[in-house]
Amino acid sequence: MKRALITGVTGQDGSYLAEHLLRCGYEVWGLLRGQPSPHRSRISRIADDLKFVEGDLLDQSSLVAAVDRAQPDEVYNLAAISYVPMSWQQADLTGEVTGLGVLRMLEAIRMVSGIGRSGTTSMAGQIRFYQASSSEMFGKVREVPQNEDTALHPRSPYGVAKTYGHFITRNYRESFGLFAVSGILFNHESPRRGREFVTRKISRAAARISKGLQSELRLGNLDAVRDWGFAGDYVKAMHLMLQQGNPGDYVVGTGRTHSVRDAVRIAFETVGLDWSRHVVCDSRLVRPAEVDLLCADPKRARAQLGWEPTVDFDELVRMMVEADLERAEREQRDVARAPTEPEGDW
Repeated sequence: MKRALITGVTGQDGSYLAEHLLRCGYEVWGLLRGQPSPHRSRISRIADDLKFVEGDLLDQSSLVAAVDRAQPDEVYNLAAISYVPMSWQQADLTGEVTGLGVLRMLEAIRMVSGIGRSGTTSMAGQIRFYQASSSEMFGKVREVPQNEDTALHPRSPYGVAKTYGHFITRNYRESFGLFAVSGILFNHESPRRGREFVTRKISRAAARISKGLQSELRLGNLDAVRDWGFAGDYVKAMHLMLQQGNPGDYVVGTGRTHSVRDAVRIAFETVGLDWSRHVVCDSRLVRPAEVDLLCADPKRARAQLGWEPTVDFDELVRMMVEADLERAEREQRDVARAPTEPEGDW
């Protein structure tokens, strides 16, 4: 039985990947920092099937101990400070976790594997490493669509940190012979997406407004264009990358673009509302340096991995809205059951 260690296991991608690997017959370990996580509900359904080990991307020794204990065949590094606006507020921490955290994990793998500074001549029996790179590395794009050879020009502390992680992964592959790959994933969403991300912000608002729980939705740049897919599809590409004969980097996306405005329209249509009556454009929510057009060229992933997305954009948005409608209905019931304050004596 193969073993896999996932950092960020309580996140959107980590939860879908853990489920996928369990279905593939893996023993799955999740790296946790020790303190309670508000996102553990994402893995509650499979928690009894997982093993956990403590570790922190800020602490090199804890990563060495975690890798040594789990003895994984594969390590998937999905942990990061991944919300772009937050990376502007906590740029230093973003660099430490999202950037240098990759280096610390690579070093842990190298040390546990006993690979010296001179590298190794064989990848047989090695721990294989997946790094979650990001389309945000392309930033101020030089060409459309973007492929594995497109020049990188990140436009946020998050994008810069991901670029460091991407290149240090390549450096360890070339310098030490590690089986280390990067998946350059374009935007991928699901009902498990955090509320702070724009797609989930939209789906949740549409659902809550339709139930009378919210009156308006404030957004920044409605014309920003992205290549959006389903997270459940994308984790399968991660797994496929580590099953190849040789390591390499792969762009993963649908090759089709939609604007934030498109997502808003579909979400509000799903609940039978006119979005223009509920959405307010707020200039304070526009990024300091906007990334306007990201579109994947996933030819390599399709040809070499045999990977294809299965959920289209309209279906994805409707899926998210329907899940948030269920949540909104539960919220309504909770409000209805809440005790009222006694009137007291007048």
